[in-house]
Amino acid sequence: MSLQFFGWEVTYDDDSPRLELGASQEPKDRGVYTMYHGTTVANARLIIANGFKQSTKGMLGNGVYVSRNRKKAERYPLNINAADRVVLKLHVRVGRVKRIDKDNHPMQYTWSTQGYDTAWVPPNCGMKAVPSGLEEDCVFDPSRITVVDIAQAPNTDLEPLKQLVANSLIKPKAAAGSGAAAADCSLCNRKLQQNSAHVKQTCWGCGQNICTLMTKHVCTN
Repeated sequence: MSLQFFGWEVTYDDDSPRLELGASQEPKDRGVYTMYHGTTVANARLIIANGFKQSTKGMLGNGVYVSRNRKKAERYPLNINAADRVVLKLHVRVGRVKRIDKDNHPMQYTWSTQGYDTAWVPPNCGMKAVPSGLEEDCVFDPSRITVVDIAQAPNTDLEPLKQLVANSLIKPKAAAGSGAAAADCSLCNRKLQQNSAHVKQTCWGCGQNICTLMTKHVCTN
């Protein structure tokens, strides 16, 4: 008898933050959320290897532009064929969040100098720079963002990019015994405890990168 694998869902009785939040829900300060970023194949390789760099142009000033709405990320970059776009799946530590919901908001370009880590543009807020009406975020510090998977890529580049992500996630964020604060697992977002490594691997059902301590995983294939 053979069984088809679809995934799992568990509930932990601790306060580890959840990763999913609807695009219309306001992100809570210091939460960690799943977001997306659209780019080219070449830039995707650089981002996976070296991390994001701030954009110096945009409606919210300097920062990395991402969205919890995958459809938003799928529109970028605007100047290339849709079939050539790559959508990176991210885990983002938003820190302190400022809501920017109208044109000429007094903190539209200065939020990062006022103690905020992320600016959030809610969906359908009417800002002229967002004609799609889709949710958008700008994260000032690129180190708050971790690439955890490839949500979309050209067929010939999908598996090589997924492997690059898998390799990048194997690298430890903090050395054991170094005295540094415990890091979060980039896949399950739970704290990494000394001498208790998380098992990260490729799901044999769908090929996604997973951690065995994730609260939920559903195969997409």
